[in-house]
Amino acid sequence: MEQALSLLIDGFAVALLPQNLLFAFVGAVLGTIIGVLPGIGPAGALAMLLPAVLSMNPVSALIMLACVYTGAMYGGSTTSILLNVPGESSSVVTCLDGHAMARQGRAGPALCIAAIGSFIAGTLGVVGLMTLSPVIVRWALDFGPPEYFALMVFGLSAVASLSGTQLVKGLVAMVLGLMLGTVGSDVTGVERFVFGQPELLDGIQLLAVTIGLFAVSEVLLNTNDIRGGTKAAVLEHRLFISLADIRECVPSILRGSVIGFIVGVMPGAGAGIAAFLSYSIEVQSSRHPERFGTGEIRGVAAPESANNAASAGAMVPMLSLGIPGSGTTAILLIALTALDVHPGPLLFSQHPDVVWGLIAALYVGNVMLLVLNLPLVGIFVRLLYLPMRLLLPVIMVICVIGVYSANQTVLDLVFLCAFGALGYFMRQHGYPVAPVILGFVLGDRMEEALRQSMIMTQGNLWELLSRPIVLAFVVLTLVGLVAPCVMRRLRFRGRAVDVERPEG
Repeated sequence: MEQALSLLIDGFAVALLPQNLLFAFVGAVLGTIIGVLPGIGPAGALAMLLPAVLSMNPVSALIMLACVYTGAMYGGSTTSILLNVPGESSSVVTCLDGHAMARQGRAGPALCIAAIGSFIAGTLGVVGLMTLSPVIVRWALDFGPPEYFALMVFGLSAVASLSGTQLVKGLVAMVLGLMLGTVGSDVTGVERFVFGQPELLDGIQLLAVTIGLFAVSEVLLNTNDIRGGTKAAVLEHRLFISLADIRECVPSILRGSVIGFIVGVMPGAGAGIAAFLSYSIEVQSSRHPERFGTGEIRGVAAPESANNAASAGAMVPMLSLGIPGSGTTAILLIALTALDVHPGPLLFSQHPDVVWGLIAALYVGNVMLLVLNLPLVGIFVRLLYLPMRLLLPVIMVICVIGVYSANQTVLDLVFLCAFGALGYFMRQHGYPVAPVILGFVLGDRMEEALRQSMIMTQGNLWELLSRPIVLAFVVLTLVGLVAPCVMRRLRFRGRAVDVERPEG
Protein backbone atom coordinates (compact mmCIF):
# COMPACT_ATOMS: atom_id res chain seq x y z
CA MET A 1 0.00 0.00 0.00
CA GLU A 2 2.85 2.38 0.85
CA GLN A 3 4.39 1.69 -2.54
CA ALA A 4 1.05 2.44 -4.25
CA LEU A 5 0.77 5.77 -2.40
CA SER A 6 4.34 6.65 -3.36
CA LEU A 7 3.60 5.86 -7.02
CA LEU A 8 0.36 7.84 -6.84
CA ILE A 9 2.28 10.89 -5.56
CA ASP A 10 4.63 10.50 -8.51
CA GLY A 11 1.57 10.27 -10.74
CA PHE A 12 0.20 13.54 -9.37
CA ALA A 13 3.57 15.15 -10.05
CA VAL A 14 3.06 14.15 -13.70
CA ALA A 15 -0.66 14.98 -13.93
CA LEU A 16 -0.26 18.43 -12.31
CA LEU A 17 2.30 19.61 -14.83
CA PRO A 18 0.86 22.73 -16.53
CA GLN A 19 0.64 21.17 -19.98
CA ASN A 20 -1.06 18.04 -18.64
CA LEU A 21 -3.53 20.10 -16.62
CA LEU A 22 -4.36 22.00 -19.82
CA PHE A 23 -4.91 18.76 -21.74
CA ALA A 24 -7.09 17.41 -18.91
CA PHE A 25 -9.19 20.59 -18.91
CA VAL A 26 -9.62 20.56 -22.70
CA GLY A 27 -10.56 16.88 -22.55
CA ALA A 28 -13.10 17.48 -19.76
CA VAL A 29 -14.76 20.35 -21.66
CA LEU A 30 -14.84 18.45 -24.96
CA GLY A 31 -16.17 15.33 -23.26
CA THR A 32 -18.97 17.27 -21.53
CA ILE A 33 -20.04 18.93 -24.79
CA ILE A 34 -19.93 15.63 -26.67
CA GLY A 35 -21.86 13.88 -23.90
CA VAL A 36 -24.66 16.45 -24.19
CA LEU A 37 -25.00 15.82 -27.94
CA PRO A 38 -26.69 12.49 -28.79
CA GLY A 39 -25.24 10.40 -31.56
CA ILE A 40 -21.50 10.69 -30.94
CA GLY A 41 -20.88 9.13 -27.56
CA PRO A 42 -17.53 8.65 -25.80
CA ALA A 43 -16.28 5.99 -28.25
CA GLY A 44 -17.03 8.22 -31.25
CA ALA A 45 -15.37 11.19 -29.57
CA LEU A 46 -12.17 9.27 -28.87
CA ALA A 47 -12.12 7.89 -32.41
CA MET A 48 -12.34 11.43 -33.83
CA LEU A 49 -9.55 12.68 -31.56
CA LEU A 50 -7.28 9.70 -32.20
CA PRO A 51 -5.37 11.20 -35.18
CA ALA A 52 -4.75 14.42 -33.24
CA VAL A 53 -3.17 12.75 -30.19
CA LEU A 54 -0.85 10.31 -31.95
CA SER A 55 1.86 12.96 -32.25
CA MET A 56 1.61 13.90 -28.55
CA ASN A 57 3.54 12.66 -25.55
CA PRO A 58 1.96 9.32 -24.47
CA VAL A 59 1.16 10.55 -20.96
CA SER A 60 -0.45 13.78 -22.16
CA ALA A 61 -2.38 11.96 -24.90
CA LEU A 62 -3.77 9.36 -22.51
CA ILE A 63 -4.69 12.01 -19.93
CA MET A 64 -6.63 13.98 -22.53
CA LEU A 65 -8.44 10.93 -23.91
CA ALA A 66 -9.33 9.66 -20.43
CA CYS A 67 -10.80 13.05 -19.47
CA VAL A 68 -12.83 13.10 -22.72
CA TYR A 69 -14.13 9.64 -21.76
CA THR A 70 -15.19 10.61 -18.24
CA GLY A 71 -16.50 13.99 -19.43
CA ALA A 72 -18.77 12.30 -21.97
CA MET A 73 -20.17 10.06 -19.23
CA TYR A 74 -20.89 13.19 -17.15
CA GLY A 75 -22.55 15.07 -20.01
CA GLY A 76 -24.81 12.23 -21.09
CA SER A 77 -27.24 12.90 -18.23
CA THR A 78 -28.04 16.48 -19.28
CA THR A 79 -30.28 15.89 -22.29
CA SER A 80 -31.71 12.76 -20.64
CA ILE A 81 -32.97 14.83 -17.72
CA LEU A 82 -33.98 18.00 -19.53
CA LEU A 83 -35.34 16.71 -22.83
CA ASN A 84 -35.82 12.94 -22.37
CA VAL A 85 -33.17 12.45 -25.09
CA PRO A 86 -30.77 9.64 -24.03
CA GLY A 87 -27.56 9.77 -26.03
CA GLU A 88 -26.74 6.09 -25.38
CA SER A 89 -28.03 3.04 -23.54
CA SER A 90 -26.37 3.97 -20.24
CA SER A 91 -28.43 7.19 -20.14
CA VAL A 92 -31.78 5.48 -20.71
CA VAL A 93 -32.40 4.71 -17.04
CA THR A 94 -31.66 8.32 -16.09
CA CYS A 95 -34.60 9.42 -18.24
CA LEU A 96 -37.11 7.50 -16.12
CA ASP A 97 -36.85 9.63 -12.98
CA GLY A 98 -34.64 12.47 -14.23
CA HIS A 99 -37.10 13.73 -16.83
CA ALA A 100 -39.99 13.18 -14.43
CA MET A 101 -38.19 15.48 -11.97
CA ALA A 102 -37.73 18.06 -14.73
CA ARG A 103 -41.46 17.97 -15.47
CA GLN A 104 -42.08 18.68 -11.78
CA GLY A 105 -39.83 21.74 -11.69
CA ARG A 106 -36.88 19.90 -10.11
CA ALA A 107 -34.48 19.86 -13.05
CA GLY A 108 -31.80 21.61 -10.98
CA PRO A 109 -31.64 19.00 -8.21
CA ALA A 110 -31.68 16.21 -10.82
CA LEU A 111 -28.70 17.71 -12.67
CA CYS A 112 -26.90 18.42 -9.39
CA ILE A 113 -27.25 14.88 -8.05
CA ALA A 114 -26.16 13.50 -11.43
CA ALA A 115 -22.97 15.59 -11.22
CA ILE A 116 -22.34 14.79 -7.54
CA GLY A 117 -23.05 11.07 -8.01
CA SER A 118 -20.80 10.97 -11.07
CA PHE A 119 -17.99 12.67 -9.13
CA ILE A 120 -18.21 10.33 -6.14
CA ALA A 121 -18.56 7.21 -8.31
CA GLY A 122 -15.76 8.29 -10.63
CA THR A 123 -13.47 8.91 -7.67
CA LEU A 124 -14.33 5.58 -6.02
CA GLY A 125 -13.85 3.87 -9.37
CA VAL A 126 -10.36 5.30 -9.64
CA VAL A 127 -9.60 4.13 -6.08
CA GLY A 128 -10.73 0.67 -7.15
CA LEU A 129 -8.59 0.88 -10.27
CA MET A 130 -5.60 1.78 -8.12
CA THR A 131 -6.02 -0.75 -5.30
CA LEU A 132 -8.17 -3.66 -6.43
CA SER A 133 -7.10 -4.24 -10.03
CA PRO A 134 -5.08 -7.47 -9.52
CA VAL A 135 -7.74 -9.15 -7.35
CA ILE A 136 -10.71 -8.16 -9.52
CA VAL A 137 -8.95 -9.12 -12.75
CA ARG A 138 -8.35 -12.64 -11.41
CA TRP A 139 -12.03 -12.86 -10.46
CA ALA A 140 -13.19 -11.54 -13.85
CA LEU A 141 -11.06 -14.15 -15.62
CA ASP A 142 -13.25 -16.86 -14.05
CA PHE A 143 -16.09 -15.58 -16.22
CA GLY A 144 -16.59 -17.73 -19.28
CA PRO A 145 -19.48 -17.68 -21.79
CA PRO A 146 -21.86 -19.53 -19.39
CA GLU A 147 -21.25 -16.93 -16.68
CA TYR A 148 -21.74 -14.07 -19.13
CA PHE A 149 -24.99 -15.64 -20.34
CA ALA A 150 -26.22 -15.95 -16.75
CA LEU A 151 -25.20 -12.34 -16.08
CA MET A 152 -27.23 -11.16 -19.09
CA VAL A 153 -30.23 -13.19 -17.94
CA PHE A 154 -29.86 -11.59 -14.51
CA GLY A 155 -29.77 -8.22 -16.26
CA LEU A 156 -33.15 -9.03 -17.81
CA SER A 157 -34.62 -9.33 -14.31
CA ALA A 158 -34.39 -5.53 -14.16
CA VAL A 159 -37.60 -5.55 -16.22
CA ALA A 160 -39.53 -6.06 -12.97
CA SER A 161 -38.22 -2.75 -11.65
CA LEU A 162 -38.66 -0.91 -14.95
CA SER A 163 -42.29 -2.02 -15.34
CA GLY A 164 -43.78 -0.79 -12.07
CA THR A 165 -47.14 -2.50 -11.51
CA GLN A 166 -47.38 -3.55 -15.19
CA LEU A 167 -45.05 -6.57 -15.13
CA VAL A 168 -46.85 -8.41 -17.94
CA LYS A 169 -46.70 -5.36 -20.20
CA GLY A 170 -43.06 -4.90 -19.25
CA LEU A 171 -42.28 -8.50 -20.22
CA VAL A 172 -44.04 -7.97 -23.57
CA ALA A 173 -41.91 -4.86 -24.16
CA MET A 174 -38.73 -6.72 -23.21
CA VAL A 175 -39.53 -9.57 -25.62
CA LEU A 176 -40.05 -6.98 -28.35
CA GLY A 177 -36.55 -5.67 -27.60
CA LEU A 178 -35.10 -9.18 -27.76
CA MET A 179 -36.81 -9.70 -31.13
CA LEU A 180 -35.41 -6.43 -32.49
CA GLY A 181 -31.94 -7.59 -31.43
CA THR A 182 -32.17 -10.56 -33.83
CA VAL A 183 -32.29 -8.32 -36.92
CA GLY A 184 -29.09 -8.48 -39.01
CA SER A 185 -26.33 -11.06 -39.37
CA ASP A 186 -25.82 -13.49 -36.52
CA VAL A 187 -22.39 -14.55 -35.26
CA THR A 188 -22.16 -17.20 -37.99
CA GLY A 189 -22.98 -14.72 -40.76
CA VAL A 190 -26.56 -15.90 -41.40
CA GLU A 191 -28.87 -13.03 -42.44
CA ARG A 192 -32.06 -12.58 -40.42
CA PHE A 193 -34.97 -10.22 -41.14
CA VAL A 194 -32.95 -7.89 -43.38
CA PHE A 195 -35.54 -7.95 -46.23
CA GLY A 196 -32.91 -7.22 -48.84
CA GLN A 197 -31.67 -4.07 -47.11
CA PRO A 198 -27.83 -4.10 -46.86
CA GLU A 199 -28.02 -1.41 -44.15
CA LEU A 200 -29.72 -3.93 -41.84
CA LEU A 201 -26.88 -6.47 -41.95
CA ASP A 202 -25.35 -4.83 -38.87
CA GLY A 203 -28.75 -4.67 -37.18
CA ILE A 204 -30.99 -1.77 -36.24
CA GLN A 205 -29.08 1.18 -34.80
CA LEU A 206 -29.52 1.39 -31.02
CA LEU A 207 -29.56 5.18 -31.11
CA ALA A 208 -32.54 5.27 -33.50
CA VAL A 209 -34.48 2.88 -31.25
CA THR A 210 -33.59 4.71 -28.04
CA ILE A 211 -34.20 8.28 -29.21
CA GLY A 212 -37.33 7.27 -31.10
CA LEU A 213 -38.93 5.49 -28.14
CA PHE A 214 -38.03 8.20 -25.64
CA ALA A 215 -37.50 11.59 -27.26
CA VAL A 216 -39.74 11.46 -30.35
CA SER A 217 -42.59 9.88 -28.40
CA GLU A 218 -42.17 12.64 -25.79
CA VAL A 219 -42.48 15.25 -28.53
CA LEU A 220 -45.62 13.57 -29.85
CA LEU A 221 -47.17 13.40 -26.37
CA ASN A 222 -46.43 17.07 -25.72
CA THR A 223 -47.78 18.04 -29.12
CA ASN A 224 -50.95 16.14 -28.34
CA ASP A 225 -51.27 17.99 -25.03
CA ILE A 226 -50.77 21.35 -26.71
CA ARG A 227 -53.41 20.59 -29.33
CA GLY A 228 -55.80 19.46 -26.60
CA GLY A 229 -55.13 22.56 -24.54
CA THR A 230 -54.00 20.53 -21.52
CA LYS A 231 -50.32 21.50 -21.55
CA ALA A 232 -49.39 23.24 -18.31
CA ALA A 233 -47.52 26.53 -18.20
CA VAL A 234 -43.74 26.63 -17.94
CA LEU A 235 -42.66 25.67 -14.42
CA GLU A 236 -40.32 27.59 -12.16
CA HIS A 237 -37.38 25.28 -11.56
CA ARG A 238 -35.30 24.87 -8.41
CA LEU A 239 -31.64 25.26 -9.31
CA PHE A 240 -29.90 23.84 -6.27
CA ILE A 241 -30.11 20.59 -4.40
CA SER A 242 -30.78 20.43 -0.65
CA LEU A 243 -28.53 18.74 1.89
CA ALA A 244 -31.42 16.43 2.77
CA ASP A 245 -31.56 15.21 -0.84
CA ILE A 246 -27.79 14.59 -0.85
CA ARG A 247 -27.96 12.63 2.43
CA GLU A 248 -30.82 10.55 1.04
CA CYS A 249 -28.85 9.71 -2.09
CA VAL A 250 -25.51 8.79 -0.48
CA PRO A 251 -26.38 5.06 0.00
CA SER A 252 -27.69 4.90 -3.58
CA ILE A 253 -24.52 6.50 -4.92
CA LEU A 254 -22.33 4.06 -2.99
CA ARG A 255 -24.33 1.04 -4.13
CA GLY A 256 -24.31 2.28 -7.73
CA SER A 257 -20.55 2.85 -7.55
CA VAL A 258 -19.83 -0.70 -6.37
CA ILE A 259 -22.18 -2.31 -8.91
CA GLY A 260 -20.88 -0.14 -11.73
CA PHE A 261 -17.23 -0.85 -11.00
CA ILE A 262 -17.73 -4.61 -10.76
CA VAL A 263 -19.78 -4.77 -13.96
CA GLY A 264 -17.33 -2.45 -15.72
CA VAL A 265 -14.44 -4.81 -15.01
CA MET A 266 -16.17 -7.60 -16.93
CA PRO A 267 -15.12 -7.25 -20.59
CA GLY A 268 -18.12 -6.61 -22.81
CA ALA A 269 -20.66 -5.98 -20.04
CA GLY A 270 -20.67 -2.19 -20.35
CA ALA A 271 -22.09 0.83 -18.55
CA GLY A 272 -25.61 0.21 -19.87
CA ILE A 273 -25.95 -3.08 -17.99
CA ALA A 274 -24.45 -1.46 -14.88
CA ALA A 275 -27.06 1.33 -14.99
CA PHE A 276 -29.99 -1.08 -15.45
CA LEU A 277 -28.81 -3.39 -12.65
CA SER A 278 -28.13 -0.51 -10.28
CA TYR A 279 -31.60 0.94 -10.85
CA SER A 280 -33.22 -2.48 -10.40
CA ILE A 281 -31.43 -3.14 -7.09
CA GLU A 282 -32.30 0.37 -5.92
CA VAL A 283 -36.00 -0.20 -6.56
CA GLN A 284 -36.01 -3.62 -4.90
CA SER A 285 -34.18 -2.36 -1.80
CA SER A 286 -36.40 0.71 -1.37
CA ARG A 287 -39.21 0.95 1.17
CA HIS A 288 -41.22 2.93 -1.39
CA PRO A 289 -40.55 1.36 -4.80
CA GLU A 290 -43.75 2.91 -6.17
CA ARG A 291 -42.01 6.30 -6.19
CA PHE A 292 -39.50 5.22 -8.81
CA GLY A 293 -40.41 6.32 -12.30
CA THR A 294 -42.36 9.28 -10.94
CA GLY A 295 -39.47 11.61 -10.08
CA GLU A 296 -37.49 9.79 -7.35
CA ILE A 297 -34.08 11.46 -6.97
CA ARG A 298 -32.42 8.15 -6.03
CA GLY A 299 -33.50 6.88 -9.44
CA VAL A 300 -31.10 9.45 -10.92
CA ALA A 301 -28.27 9.04 -8.41
CA ALA A 302 -27.93 5.25 -8.69
CA PRO A 303 -27.66 4.76 -12.49
CA GLU A 304 -25.54 7.87 -12.99
CA SER A 305 -23.12 6.62 -10.33
CA ALA A 306 -23.09 3.15 -11.87
CA ASN A 307 -22.28 4.21 -15.42
CA ASN A 308 -19.45 6.49 -14.28
CA ALA A 309 -17.94 3.85 -11.99
CA ALA A 310 -18.21 1.37 -14.88
CA SER A 311 -16.03 3.63 -17.03
CA ALA A 312 -13.24 3.37 -14.44
CA GLY A 313 -13.83 -0.36 -14.02
CA ALA A 314 -13.52 -0.92 -17.77
CA MET A 315 -9.94 0.39 -17.60
CA VAL A 316 -8.89 -2.40 -15.21
CA PRO A 317 -8.80 -5.25 -17.78
CA MET A 318 -7.50 -2.86 -20.45
CA LEU A 319 -4.47 -1.77 -18.43
CA SER A 320 -3.83 -5.06 -16.61
CA LEU A 321 -4.50 -7.58 -19.39
CA GLY A 322 -4.73 -5.58 -22.62
CA ILE A 323 -8.40 -6.64 -22.92
CA PRO A 324 -10.81 -3.76 -23.62
CA GLY A 325 -13.81 -3.78 -21.30
CA SER A 326 -15.94 -1.62 -23.61
CA GLY A 327 -15.95 0.00 -27.04
CA THR A 328 -14.45 3.15 -25.60
CA THR A 329 -11.56 1.37 -23.90
CA ALA A 330 -10.96 -0.45 -27.19
CA ILE A 331 -10.23 2.97 -28.73
CA LEU A 332 -7.96 3.77 -25.78
CA LEU A 333 -6.16 0.46 -26.35
CA ILE A 334 -5.59 1.39 -30.02
CA ALA A 335 -4.22 4.78 -28.93
CA LEU A 336 -1.83 3.22 -26.41
CA THR A 337 -0.55 0.68 -28.92
CA ALA A 338 -0.05 3.40 -31.55
CA LEU A 339 1.94 5.40 -28.96
CA ASP A 340 4.19 2.34 -28.37
CA VAL A 341 2.74 1.67 -24.93
CA HIS A 342 1.53 -1.93 -24.72
CA PRO A 343 -1.03 -2.72 -22.00
CA GLY A 344 -0.67 -5.94 -20.09
CA PRO A 345 0.78 -7.35 -16.87
CA LEU A 346 4.13 -5.59 -17.45
CA LEU A 347 2.64 -2.15 -18.10
CA PHE A 348 2.75 -1.11 -14.43
CA SER A 349 6.47 -1.88 -14.20
CA GLN A 350 7.58 -0.76 -17.68
CA HIS A 351 5.55 2.47 -17.93
CA PRO A 352 4.72 3.57 -14.36
CA ASP A 353 4.63 7.24 -15.46
CA VAL A 354 1.85 6.47 -17.94
CA VAL A 355 -0.25 4.34 -15.56
CA TRP A 356 0.04 6.45 -12.44
CA GLY A 357 -0.15 9.68 -14.40
CA LEU A 358 -3.44 8.40 -15.83
CA ILE A 359 -4.79 7.42 -12.41
CA ALA A 360 -3.86 10.81 -10.93
CA ALA A 361 -5.33 12.58 -13.96
CA LEU A 362 -8.63 10.77 -13.44
CA TYR A 363 -8.75 12.18 -9.90
CA VAL A 364 -8.01 15.66 -11.22
CA GLY A 365 -10.46 15.24 -14.10
CA ASN A 366 -13.30 14.30 -11.75
CA VAL A 367 -12.72 17.47 -9.73
CA MET A 368 -12.61 19.56 -12.92
CA LEU A 369 -15.84 18.02 -14.18
CA LEU A 370 -17.64 18.69 -10.89
CA VAL A 371 -16.46 22.30 -10.90
CA LEU A 372 -17.49 22.67 -14.55
CA ASN A 373 -20.88 21.00 -14.32
CA LEU A 374 -22.40 22.43 -11.13
CA PRO A 375 -22.19 26.11 -12.27
CA LEU A 376 -23.68 25.10 -15.64
CA VAL A 377 -26.84 23.73 -14.02
CA GLY A 378 -28.52 27.13 -14.08
CA ILE A 379 -27.67 27.62 -17.75
CA PHE A 380 -28.94 24.16 -18.73
CA VAL A 381 -32.19 24.61 -16.80
CA ARG A 382 -32.93 27.85 -18.69
CA LEU A 383 -33.51 25.66 -21.73
CA LEU A 384 -36.78 24.51 -20.16
CA TYR A 385 -38.04 28.10 -20.01
CA LEU A 386 -38.40 28.15 -23.79
CA PRO A 387 -42.04 28.07 -24.96
CA MET A 388 -43.05 24.51 -25.82
CA ARG A 389 -43.86 25.46 -29.42
CA LEU A 390 -40.17 26.41 -29.82
CA LEU A 391 -38.65 23.71 -27.63
CA LEU A 392 -40.30 20.75 -29.38
CA PRO A 393 -38.84 21.59 -32.84
CA VAL A 394 -35.41 22.05 -31.19
CA ILE A 395 -35.68 18.57 -29.66
CA MET A 396 -36.63 17.07 -33.03
CA VAL A 397 -33.67 18.76 -34.73
CA ILE A 398 -31.31 17.38 -32.06
CA CYS A 399 -32.81 13.90 -32.51
CA VAL A 400 -32.51 13.93 -36.31
CA ILE A 401 -28.94 15.25 -36.30
CA GLY A 402 -27.87 12.82 -33.59
CA VAL A 403 -29.29 9.74 -35.32
CA TYR A 404 -28.18 10.70 -38.84
CA SER A 405 -24.64 11.58 -37.75
CA ALA A 406 -24.00 8.01 -36.57
CA ASN A 407 -24.21 6.21 -39.95
CA GLN A 408 -25.43 8.89 -42.41
CA THR A 409 -28.27 6.69 -43.69
CA VAL A 410 -31.87 7.71 -44.38
CA LEU A 411 -33.05 4.31 -43.13
CA ASP A 412 -32.02 5.30 -39.60
CA LEU A 413 -34.31 8.33 -39.83
CA VAL A 414 -37.15 6.06 -40.98
CA PHE A 415 -36.55 3.91 -37.90
CA LEU A 416 -36.41 7.04 -35.73
CA CYS A 417 -39.90 8.02 -36.87
CA ALA A 418 -41.23 4.46 -36.68
CA PHE A 419 -40.01 3.91 -33.13
CA GLY A 420 -41.24 7.36 -32.17
CA ALA A 421 -44.75 6.33 -33.25
CA LEU A 422 -44.35 2.98 -31.48
CA GLY A 423 -43.20 4.70 -28.28
CA TYR A 424 -46.18 7.06 -28.45
CA PHE A 425 -48.57 4.10 -28.80
CA MET A 426 -46.90 2.20 -25.95
CA ARG A 427 -46.96 5.13 -23.55
CA GLN A 428 -50.57 5.91 -24.40
CA HIS A 429 -51.57 2.33 -23.57
CA GLY A 430 -49.46 1.84 -20.43
CA TYR A 431 -46.57 -0.17 -21.88
CA PRO A 432 -43.17 0.85 -20.43
CA VAL A 433 -40.58 1.64 -23.11
CA ALA A 434 -37.40 1.10 -21.06
CA PRO A 435 -37.71 -2.74 -21.15
CA VAL A 436 -37.51 -2.58 -24.96
CA ILE A 437 -34.04 -1.04 -24.65
CA LEU A 438 -33.10 -3.56 -21.96
CA GLY A 439 -33.97 -6.48 -24.24
CA PHE A 440 -32.39 -4.86 -27.28
CA VAL A 441 -29.09 -4.17 -25.52
CA LEU A 442 -28.79 -7.61 -23.92
CA GLY A 443 -30.29 -9.81 -26.65
CA ASP A 444 -27.35 -9.92 -29.05
CA ARG A 445 -24.81 -10.51 -26.28
CA MET A 446 -26.98 -13.18 -24.69
CA GLU A 447 -27.29 -15.05 -27.98
CA GLU A 448 -23.53 -15.03 -28.57
CA ALA A 449 -22.78 -16.18 -25.01
CA LEU A 450 -25.43 -18.92 -25.24
CA ARG A 451 -24.03 -20.24 -28.53
CA GLN A 452 -20.54 -20.40 -27.05
CA SER A 453 -21.89 -22.08 -23.90
CA MET A 454 -23.73 -24.72 -25.94
CA ILE A 455 -20.52 -25.50 -27.84
CA MET A 456 -18.66 -25.88 -24.52
CA THR A 457 -21.28 -28.23 -23.04
CA GLN A 458 -22.14 -29.98 -26.34
CA GLY A 459 -25.72 -28.78 -26.11
CA ASN A 460 -26.33 -29.81 -22.49
CA LEU A 461 -28.13 -26.83 -20.95
CA TRP A 462 -28.37 -28.45 -17.52
CA GLU A 463 -24.59 -28.73 -17.31
CA LEU A 464 -24.45 -24.95 -17.07
CA LEU A 465 -26.18 -25.10 -13.68
CA SER A 466 -23.27 -27.10 -12.28
CA ARG A 467 -21.18 -23.92 -12.40
CA PRO A 468 -21.56 -22.01 -9.08
CA ILE A 469 -21.56 -18.51 -10.58
CA VAL A 470 -24.21 -19.48 -13.15
CA LEU A 471 -26.40 -21.00 -10.45
CA ALA A 472 -26.02 -17.90 -8.30
CA PHE A 473 -27.11 -15.63 -11.15
CA VAL A 474 -30.11 -17.86 -11.91
CA VAL A 475 -31.24 -17.64 -8.28
CA LEU A 476 -30.74 -13.87 -8.28
CA THR A 477 -32.77 -13.64 -11.50
CA LEU A 478 -35.71 -15.51 -9.96
CA VAL A 479 -35.50 -13.36 -6.84
CA GLY A 480 -35.36 -10.21 -8.97
CA LEU A 481 -38.51 -11.18 -10.86
CA VAL A 482 -40.53 -12.52 -7.91
CA ALA A 483 -39.47 -10.18 -5.08
CA PRO A 484 -41.20 -7.00 -6.39
CA CYS A 485 -44.52 -8.85 -6.76
CA VAL A 486 -44.23 -10.43 -3.30
CA MET A 487 -43.27 -7.13 -1.65
CA ARG A 488 -46.14 -5.36 -3.42
CA ARG A 489 -48.64 -7.92 -2.08
CA LEU A 490 -47.23 -7.72 1.44
CA ARG A 491 -47.51 -3.92 1.42
CA PHE A 492 -51.07 -4.17 0.10
CA ARG A 493 -52.04 -6.60 2.87
CA GLY A 494 -50.37 -4.40 5.45
CA ARG A 495 -52.40 -1.41 4.34
CA ALA A 496 -55.59 -3.48 4.32
CA VAL A 497 -54.95 -4.57 7.93
CA ASP A 498 -54.37 -0.95 8.95
CA VAL A 499 -57.68 0.06 7.39
CA GLU A 500 -59.63 -2.78 9.03
CA ARG A 501 -58.05 -2.28 12.49
CA PRO A 502 -60.52 -0.38 14.69
CA GLU A 503 -59.39 2.92 16.16
CA GLY A 504 -58.54 3.16 19.81
